[in-house]
Amino acid sequence: MRGDTIGRPMEILLVEDNRMDAHFAIHALEKANFKHRCTLVVNGEEAMDYLLRRGIFARAPRPDLILLDLGLPKKDGREVLAEIREDNRLREIPVVVLTSSTDEADIAHTQMLEVESYLVKPVNLSKFLDVIRELKRFWFQGVILPSIE
Repeated sequence: MRGDTIGRPMEILLVEDNRMDAHFAIHALEKANFKHRCTLVVNGEEAMDYLLRRGIFARAPRPDLILLDLGLPKKDGREVLAEIREDNRLREIPVVVLTSSTDEADIAHTQMLEVESYLVKPVNLSKFLDVIRELKRFWFQGVILPSIE
């Protein structure tokens, strides 16, 4: 992690087209009780525009975590994940997949693309919070322990 993360909230990009699922994720993040800022985009094209800082997202902050649905309009979440992992500027961002897909091919494909976690909706709140807390610990280690020069 970079030293410029000291004192700022964790930036989370939530890519979710279902309003109820988005509400659940946002509420769960609030329950996780740590300083964060969550931005919601509702399709795969918006996700890539945000990540690549195009158009209305030209000044968007780089996310520290991406929560990604696979079944998205305009550009599928599988395509978004592949593009993230192919881009040198984006590949190190942790991705947690939140999806209704139990398809073995989806699970295998996302594991091959090294997602941090694959959670099937409806997501168990406790399991979701455990994943977020673990990622939060990893993120805070980078925030609290910058290199000294």
